[in-house]
Amino acid sequence: MAQVYRGGQPYPAGHPGRLTPHEVRTREFAARRRGVDPDEVREFQARVADELALLNEAVRLLSQENDRIKRALRDWQTLRARECRPPNTGHW
Repeated sequence: MAQVYRGGQPYPAGHPGRLTPHEVRTREFAARRRGVDPDEVREFQARVADELALLNEAVRLLSQENDRIKRALRDWQTLRARECRPPNTGHW
């Protein structure tokens, strides 16, 4: 697997860090001879950053819900295992 870089530094274990809304809002681009309207760029950056913030919040909430469901399943499995365990009539 090829190493990926961000800001001149290799990603830890080859995995990229998440792009933050702040990074999107504050990113600046070099001026070119045939440039674009800076106001349009900033407006677009703001829209992308807002959407990214919403998506990050949704991922956080879904991760919490996933953890809650996993804990509930483990608790249920533990309870069922105790109920279903046959009495120890073995030699040992």
